[in-house]
Amino acid sequence: MKTVLNIIWLVFSGLWLAIGYAIAGIVCFLLFFLVVTIPLGIASWRIAAYALWPFGRRVEWRRDAGTGSMLGNILWIVLFGWWLALAHLFTGLVLCITIIGIPLGLANFKLIPVSLTPLGREIVSTDDPMHVGV
Repeated sequence: MKTVLNIIWLVFSGLWLAIGYAIAGIVCFLLFFLVVTIPLGIASWRIAAYALWPFGRRVEWRRDAGTGSMLGNILWIVLFGWWLALAHLFTGLVLCITIIGIPLGLANFKLIPVSLTPLGREIVSTDDPMHVGV
C-alpha cells in the first residue's frame, strides 16, 4: 500500500514539492556564498528526497540538535520555509477535495512542520525497529 500511495503522491504533488526543495538547496549553495547556508542546502536536499517518497518514512527530532539548528531554522523560515509551507498547505487543500486524495493531503499537512524547521530532524523508516514508538 505504501508503494501505491508513494506513486500517486509522486505524480500529484511529490515531484513538484521536491523540485521546490531542490531549488532552495541550490540557492543555499550557490547564491548566498555563505558557509552558514550550506547546512540549509544539505537539509533542503534531504527533505526533497523525503518529499519525493514520504510514505513508509517519518521525521523525528534529533536529540543532539542544539542552538545552531535553532538559529539555522530561523534563517530557513525567513528565506525559504514560509513559501514551502504554503506550497504544502495549498497542495494539501487541493488534494483533500477528493476522497482518494485525502491521505495525500494529510501527508502534505504533516510535512508543513519539517518544511518550516528542517534542521535538527532526521528521516527514519517506519520499519526501523530502533525508532518504532519513539
